[in-house]
Amino acid sequence: MGMIDIAVTKLSSKGQVVIPLGDQLILKKASDLGKNFEEDLTFAKRTEDALKRYEKGLYKEMNARDFAAEIEEW
Repeated sequence: MGMIDIAVTKLSSKGQVVIPLGDQLILKKASDLGKNFEEDLTFAKRTEDALKRYEKGLYKEMNARDFAAEIEEW
């Protein structure tokens, strides 16, 4: 997995939050970070890679059955 920039922010007493500059945003309660954080990072990276491939026209079309079979392999 490549290098991913991570910024952590806090919710103010007024319910305000500063959103870090970036291409992707994952909101999670800090108490939940340890549970699935690595999985969330992996998912974010895969999503980012897929979007880049799509933007370059590097995607393929398939029917629903083939798509479901490919998802099962993940």
